[in-house]
Amino acid sequence: MEIDLISYIHRGGTIVYILIFLNIIGFTIMFWKLTVISLSKIKRETIINEIITFSKENSQEFKKDSIENIVNRKMRKLEFGLNTVKIIASIAPLLGLLGTVVGVLNSFDSITKSGLGDPSIFSSGISIALITTVAGLIVAIPHYIGYNYIVGILDDIELKIHKEVLKKI
Repeated sequence: MEIDLISYIHRGGTIVYILIFLNIIGFTIMFWKLTVISLSKIKRETIINEIITFSKENSQEFKKDSIENIVNRKMRKLEFGLNTVKIIASIAPLLGLLGTVVGVLNSFDSITKSGLGDPSIFSSGISIALITTVAGLIVAIPHYIGYNYIVGILDDIELKIHKEVLKKI
């Protein structure tokens, strides 16, 4: 199985290698974010106490808007890096489509040079087209799911922090 996978990757060419590189970057960011989020759930009480302390120390100038600003600042730190995952999810299918166009173009070039007599002449271009399309989708789908999952977790954390702070003030 490994030999087949490596040969598919090699036949897919540069675009597949780019997609693999993007896949590694995206999954690294997602695992990092999930770790940071897990730790932030543990430290949620600390974040809530920081906001409450800040509100008590600055009670004259403190307003409900300030709670939202403080929570948003804390959440932005947790969201850092997720745009990269979103971009990978967006461009991976486009890179796959680029590979499709390149593969079909190679097929037409082969047909132009050799004619339609031997189908194996243009099959390598079609193979490149299919491999890059599949690779683009294989990269895009889990990144799209992971991005939405992590954003959902962060939205839930934000709501819980907001609710707890308002309850304690």
